[in-house]
Amino acid sequence: MEKLAGNFFLVGLMGAGKTTVGRALARRADKTFYDSDQEIEARSGVRVATIFDIEGEQRFRDRESAVIADLVRLDDIVLATGGGAVLRPENRAALSAHGMIIYLRANIDDLLARTQHDRNRPLLRTADPRGKLASLYEERDPLYCELADLIVDTTQQNVITLVSQLEHQLYSLSRT
Repeated sequence: MEKLAGNFFLVGLMGAGKTTVGRALARRADKTFYDSDQEIEARSGVRVATIFDIEGEQRFRDRESAVIADLVRLDDIVLATGGGAVLRPENRAALSAHGMIIYLRANIDDLLARTQHDRNRPLLRTADPRGKLASLYEERDPLYCELADLIVDTTQQNVITLVSQLEHQLYSLSRT
């Protein structure tokens, strides 16, 4: 297969598999992988959870927008965005203008299973993480769907199979 051209931006809720799938897709497509949360941590020197605790969500979102604005200008990348990146219109516009957007969609049970032991999820530090995920899904799913060039269900999927299917879908889309 020939090399897939352009940038790929992964969106979806926490636990959907953006970082895991993104890394594997970047390897398979010979692209550089970035994770916006990891970039924020590298630039600030502290964990995302610490930024939430000290500065609050809005200041974190400011940092996230700045990182996304920088990263989307790069060539031949796969970018895993934070789950809430789509909340800001400027992020949606930047992503849309610079690459193909792939929505990794999973059901609430899978998202909860994948995130329940991760202490670095500030939005899930609540008495009802399942309820919080359900409310985030309800709020963000329409934005992800509207933005996405491709929607991929990650529920009960093995990463290798998922990336292989995704790669074939991307090749098909690039030929149309």
